[in-house]
Amino acid sequence: MMKPALRSLLLSLGLCCSAGALAAAAPARDFFESEQYSDARISPSGRYVALKVGNDGLRDSLAIFDVAAMKLLGAARLDQEDIGEFRWLNDKRLVFNVYDRRNAIGDWRQAPGLFAIDRDGSNLRRLAHRDFGSEASTGTLIKNRALPWNTYLMQQDGPQDSDVLYVERPVWREKTHEISRIDLMRLDASNGLAEATNRPAPAQGWLLDTKGEPRLMTSLDGGKEKVHYRDPASGEWRVITSFDAYTGRGGFAPLGFMGERRLLVEDNAGRDKIGLYIFDLASGKMEQEPLLAMADYDFSGTLVYIGDKLAGIHYLADGYSSAWFDPAMQEAQKKVDALLPATNNLITPPRHPETPWVLVRSGSDRQPVNYLVFNTSSGELALLGSSHPAIQPGEMGQQDLHRFTARDGMSIPAWLTLPKTAGKKLPMVVLVHGGPFVRGASWSWQAGPQFLASRGYAVLEPEFRGSTGYGAKLFNAGRKQWGLAMQDDVADAVQWAVAQGIADPDRVCIMGGSYGGYATLMGLVKDPALYRCGIAYAAVTDIPLMFDSGAMVLSDMSEHYKQYGAPELIGDVASDSAQFIATSPLRQAGRITRPLLLAHGSDDRRVPVDHFRKLRSALQANPASQAGMEFVEYPGETHGWYLQQTRLDFWGRVEKFLERNIGAGAKTE
Repeated sequence: MMKPALRSLLLSLGLCCSAGALAAAAPARDFFESEQYSDARISPSGRYVALKVGNDGLRDSLAIFDVAAMKLLGAARLDQEDIGEFRWLNDKRLVFNVYDRRNAIGDWRQAPGLFAIDRDGSNLRRLAHRDFGSEASTGTLIKNRALPWNTYLMQQDGPQDSDVLYVERPVWREKTHEISRIDLMRLDASNGLAEATNRPAPAQGWLLDTKGEPRLMTSLDGGKEKVHYRDPASGEWRVITSFDAYTGRGGFAPLGFMGERRLLVEDNAGRDKIGLYIFDLASGKMEQEPLLAMADYDFSGTLVYIGDKLAGIHYLADGYSSAWFDPAMQEAQKKVDALLPATNNLITPPRHPETPWVLVRSGSDRQPVNYLVFNTSSGELALLGSSHPAIQPGEMGQQDLHRFTARDGMSIPAWLTLPKTAGKKLPMVVLVHGGPFVRGASWSWQAGPQFLASRGYAVLEPEFRGSTGYGAKLFNAGRKQWGLAMQDDVADAVQWAVAQGIADPDRVCIMGGSYGGYATLMGLVKDPALYRCGIAYAAVTDIPLMFDSGAMVLSDMSEHYKQYGAPELIGDVASDSAQFIATSPLRQAGRITRPLLLAHGSDDRRVPVDHFRKLRSALQANPASQAGMEFVEYPGETHGWYLQQTRLDFWGRVEKFLERNIGAGAKTE
């Protein structure tokens, strides 16, 4: 339980709110409001924890706690901006960037800026501007010297033992959205001074070594990606591998270091599944056996260090788990798992521990993420906060991973979430993930599927061919298969659920966003007898339109990806034109006659709003497509429902739409 004194302090600062009692079916707001606690990081010594806090009436802020005393030390909040990503620079000082969650277009028309602040909330300094070409004003306490707006935090932490950090500075080509290079700057946060790191080629990415110094760099040359290594003795750069940038053939993805001369890389090494391997930088050879590999999943994970020693690895299988090399952390994991047996528990130790405290991120399919601290000596476990405190896990549905056999014999994974009071022949929503060349889901609480399950629907999420995370065979089978075999996998998933007695064949709705929206529309075109309705949002409606929309707001797809990646994965506009016409929901709009909820943001740059408007016009012009059609365009919204009011309105519409078409209020044919 959270200590009363700590909770009282949070309430007095507007940083916490009470969950209260819930009805059996929680309101949509409980699922889709901004996370109350969305991130937590432990300080280098382990004495303090910074927690990112959300509040409907206030800007997202940071709360910094003295862990041992469970006392709030300070809070960081800006009046006009929300705190975004943050890091501990050292035990006294943090750095963070900002965004504006009340303005969807702000996520790309303003830079994130960069700020530093002491753990007690004092000594705020601007390190980088936010407004393009001008200096933003966020308060009189901020020092004047600041870097240009195109200064970004690295995804990787530094050594956390000084005032120095490395930041990235992307440089864009004129008249395109493509990054030409990413420079790396060594920034002294105490005075705002920065200097550039030397590079052998225009960089596309950087990796620091265990001491926090630049050691690896990636670059693009045509369709090839090169990995450059800087020798610590000579300071000279050399290329250690080169491979196809979009297929990954013949190369690996560097993840981090294990000492000075061993690089940890993600590679399939000729096998179906990607594993974590050790690459010897002196010999230029990779060890034959992986350090970590799984039979059913590609390796995907992050490295955990204590000092400059690799202590363990957080990785994703069906859900998140950890592999520890450090004996003390192995023991800590056992103790935490015994206290929290129903959840996945990721432990993060401090980088330079001076206390026995570690940070715990805990969650499950039914439990939204909780942030806790654990004392490895006393065994004390204390809750700091939850992402969705109003959600009652006992009212949530159970999520499981199944496999079914597609029509061509390929084994396809699929996630199934059933309502708490599951029965047979349920109304079902088949939820198609976006990307599409990404992994769709994992064993974790997800707002959308759980909201649908709370309304009595079974939710099926197929990991159709082309999805990543399940091996090269599944991924490669998705090449140039938009609207074809990828679409058949979704249909086969529905047939499997019907055959298992899970889904009522007369009450199935297909739903998805982005590529998932495309698949929804193509499902209504290709398999109208299978689906009673469709819900498509931010949907691609025509493949060639992604390459050249002719719209005022152009797609943010890079020219490099259009030239090298898309032809390999999706198809070529010229040579595959006949296929693109046959698999275009826009060109086949006359075949969409089932009820459809179609939604889009006016400022979507990933899938420009022309996709929505052209399809809407085509559907409105066809009398056969009029029944049950609902169109909504959200002014100022971008890709993926950035604004809370958009999420609440959209999911409210979804609930009513499903009720009319496959719910209790649906009319049978």
